[in-house]
Amino acid sequence: EQNRQLPAVTGNRVQLQQVLLNLIMNAVDAMAPKSEPRILSVRSEPFEVNRVKVSVADTGPGIASPDVDRMFNPLFTTKSDGMGMGLSICRAIMEAHDSRLWFTPNTPRGAVFHFTLQATRPIPAIA
Repeated sequence: EQNRQLPAVTGNRVQLQQVLLNLIMNAVDAMAPKSEPRILSVRSEPFEVNRVKVSVADTGPGIASPDVDRMFNPLFTTKSDGMGMGLSICRAIMEAHDSRLWFTPNTPRGAVFHFTLQATRPIPAIA
């Protein structure tokens, strides 16, 4: 695989740090009770022609099917001490950045949260 430098992205630094911190802390919390290997990964990669996709993945228990449709709703939480605001605020921040925040299951277990950011220049295709 060719090693390429991704372009810079545009966005509010503080808000994007808040989104990343929230997603990383959720991943850490999800994996905390497990004795199996806990793996947290944060990736960035080209997405479409002019965006960069950021993904935060964990090897926790994943998201239960009934919760997938409501996990971004304000006040919904699965944590005993959670307020249910983190993911809804993250999604609102990403929408303000002309993006979206979405979830996919991780393989073999866990969750992956993704968002995209506008690149400052087009991303060349791999030859």
